[in-house]
Amino acid sequence: MDKPVHVAVGVIEDSQGRILIARRPEHLHQGGLWEFPGGKVTEGEDVISALRRELREEVDIDVKQTRPLITIEHDYGDKLVLLDVHRVNSFQGEPHGLEEQPIQWVAIEDLGKYEFPVANRAILNAIRLPDQLMITGTFDTVSECLERIRQAVENGVRLIQLRAIHFKEKDYLMLAKQVLAVQDAGVSVLLNTSLELFKQTIAAGLHLNSQRLMQTPQRPIGLDKLFSASVHNEVELEHARNIGVDFILVSPVKPTLSHPNASPLGWERLSEFITRANCPVYALGGMKTAELDKVKQLGGQGIAGISLFTSH
Repeated sequence: MDKPVHVAVGVIEDSQGRILIARRPEHLHQGGLWEFPGGKVTEGEDVISALRRELREEVDIDVKQTRPLITIEHDYGDKLVLLDVHRVNSFQGEPHGLEEQPIQWVAIEDLGKYEFPVANRAILNAIRLPDQLMITGTFDTVSECLERIRQAVENGVRLIQLRAIHFKEKDYLMLAKQVLAVQDAGVSVLLNTSLELFKQTIAAGLHLNSQRLMQTPQRPIGLDKLFSASVHNEVELEHARNIGVDFILVSPVKPTLSHPNASPLGWERLSEFITRANCPVYALGGMKTAELDKVKQLGGQGIAGISLFTSH
């Protein structure tokens, strides 16, 4: 296999929360499509130095602060690329296209109106997804579950996975329809259930546990819905990549009360999973809010948990 073209990519955000995008010249690979500014990493050059150089040459800004966002390897057939994507948190200068390329500031919710190269889909997901994911966990009554979700939403949680393995499918469906009412408040709800049950709802996405993941030969839902999976080892990770998940939950990173017999992966293996995932990664298992920055510095999307969001 040919060595991938290593590209440093910047997701540049302004004070209004808008993202800078640029249009590729027609004569280039993937010409005419919109992209996030950046360019090739030269031999012997580190990624951040390349990013600073490319953004100075392309859009005339000086990068002051960045953090890893996501790493993506994609084979276009005629070209293999490795996108090393960083969020640009601070910069100086007023961006403009030094190479006469059109550039535009776009609100995050409007990015879907623009056509990007296929490899950029994972970047778009990383930009849109929040950095915290709540899993509902075990509860005794429907009202307890709904109250737990209400509190989480009030505290700013915007992505919820409804997990109720102790519920029969009929009862789960009834519960899901009540929970899905919170989607009107700008919250996305993922159903941890079968494809058949998911199709009977208006949920934002489907989550597969590792068992269902390994029994699923291809992406079971359209690109207009979120599709996630639980991953515990390299085999599951590879399968999740192959069927095109939008993001994964890697666990257990640390010892956890909910799975006391599971061997924790640790931070080093989590970092390896993040590098290889090709999609946003949430760390799950023993996570605390204070560890969110550590996960982000590894290039992860954020943290997920059950007790993390439960009031005591």
